[in-house]
Amino acid sequence: MFRLPTMSRDARVNTLIGAGHFLSHFYVLCLPPLFLAWQADFGASFAELGLTVTLTAAASAVLQTPMGFLVDRYGAKPFLIGGTLMMALPLAAMGLATQFWQVLGLALLSGIGNSVFHPADYAILTGSVNRDKMGRAFAFHTFTGNLGFATAPTASAGLLALFGWRGTVLALGLLAVPVVFIILWQSPILQEQVRPRVPKPDATKAGLRALMARPILLFFGFFLLSSMAGSGLQAWLITVLHETRGFVLEAASAALTGYVVGGAAGTLVGGWVADRTRHHLAFTVVLTILASSLVLVVALQPMAPPLTAAVLFVAGLLTGSSRTPRDVMVKDAAPPGEVGKIFGFVSAGLPLGQALTPAPFGALIDMGRPDLVLVLSAALLMASLLFVGSARASTKREPLVAAAD
Repeated sequence: MFRLPTMSRDARVNTLIGAGHFLSHFYVLCLPPLFLAWQADFGASFAELGLTVTLTAAASAVLQTPMGFLVDRYGAKPFLIGGTLMMALPLAAMGLATQFWQVLGLALLSGIGNSVFHPADYAILTGSVNRDKMGRAFAFHTFTGNLGFATAPTASAGLLALFGWRGTVLALGLLAVPVVFIILWQSPILQEQVRPRVPKPDATKAGLRALMARPILLFFGFFLLSSMAGSGLQAWLITVLHETRGFVLEAASAALTGYVVGGAAGTLVGGWVADRTRHHLAFTVVLTILASSLVLVVALQPMAPPLTAAVLFVAGLLTGSSRTPRDVMVKDAAPPGEVGKIFGFVSAGLPLGQALTPAPFGALIDMGRPDLVLVLSAALLMASLLFVGSARASTKREPLVAAAD
């Protein structure tokens, strides 16, 4: 097999897994720029248009845990390859749609394909990457997902202007094909997680017991609450700053950009730190407290737009830096051979949290209380620490290896 001479084995593994994770996030946000074109062609309502994203995210969230069981039992590589194709090809097929219900059905299929990535990716990284570099591997994985979110709307809008919406979805869907071929070509370096040599007849029941163990439920709560905080802040920050501080659209958008860019940069910082310390809980707690405090400062203290953007950048940097130690703690809590289902279940809290807060926070704004949005976001961040601290303590008292016996 041809070896890339300038890249270490770990770097090649991270690049392969990161490419798929980039696409999984990219495909979620590449559809909204097409909404107006679909509305013109199909006469769809805004609620129907929003269903495309809802169906994709919901299918991924619901199926992540079952996919984790399959990954742990049969191996991650077949699901990674099959899931990438199943995620991308329905998108390309949208270019042939003649009615909007066909677009919705294809979006659902794409979401089913998207559900494989968290369980398969973390299982492969756990089995393939040097343990001393695991934090950086997890950080790069998170970073590539954020990069997918960041680039999707611009790329989709640019293609739309050149090729129309049918050409755009065809091009975007076929983008995954060379990625799949590269993964197949380099697949010998992708190692599976260590699994029990002889699967036990009650393996499914044991896996369910592992998911219902106190530490894993607490980690799920931590992921859920931190996602709720971030989702509410990102969804309404522009509106809040406009309503409470009188920021113009450009200044409020710059503040949101600062927070998002800080979060992406922070994942890389957190990965570097996670490989150099075993005090992951303390690091996560301190950074989360500081981040929530800065969000409160923005909520309560009027500041000029540039300073607001700078404070939110630092808040995003702190929040992003806490994510990789969080993931490493989950990995350490997972019993041998159970990484897929554990990450599939726990990370399902992220899309669930993203779905829960935008609507009630929007209702607060409708009631004339936009000032409470950032306060509640900070409170949710602080509340999440109760879950992660309890999860870590429970793991130390009751190692989850026993849950799988």
